[in-house]
Amino acid sequence: MEHENITPQESVCRGEEEEKEALVWEEICTEHVVQDQWIDFRRSSYRLPDGSVFAPFYTYSRRDYVVIVATDEDGNCLCVRQFRQGIRQVTTEFPAGGIERTDGREYGPGSGAAASEDALEAAKRELLEETGYISDDWEYLLTVPSNATISDNYAHIFTASGCRRSGEQKLDETEFLNIRKYTPGEIEEMIQRGAFQQAVHIMAWLLARRR
Repeated sequence: MEHENITPQESVCRGEEEEKEALVWEEICTEHVVQDQWIDFRRSSYRLPDGSVFAPFYTYSRRDYVVIVATDEDGNCLCVRQFRQGIRQVTTEFPAGGIERTDGREYGPGSGAAASEDALEAAKRELLEETGYISDDWEYLLTVPSNATISDNYAHIFTASGCRRSGEQKLDETEFLNIRKYTPGEIEEMIQRGAFQQAVHIMAWLLARRR
């Protein structure tokens, strides 16, 4: 297959054309249906690119969070089992958790970098709290919108290799979870049969396997 040769000038022109696509929705008004320390759940009206108005459209703000693809010194994957209220099932997933805020807010834009805990430090803390394991070998993989359609928070993906036991779990008052170890083959098998049910965690696994 022949590749199309694009000059720098043509590239600039294409970029300008994309900017003129006029795909942005204009927010007309927003009502904060629920706005507490945990979530800002909004009902909005938007003017669409063709001039028509669409309502209601629901979006929400929550904290950014981390997901850790963690493996122990034998190459086994550290996972947790816990109940997820959305699908009302106990799921198998990687250690994960919210990035703590230091400005008194739980979500939304902060006042500079100091507003939030560092993502890597959050990942180290969550791994230790949820599993009792630590690692000296961390790698950042990706930051990606959690659900770009309706949410403005981001997931920060890391790997932690050669994890070793350092202590006991230190769970929050609403956390009830068990630690499980799986081989990479078992993770693949669970994904294939729909038993590894967190979409961002599956993406994290595929990114980690590509390294």
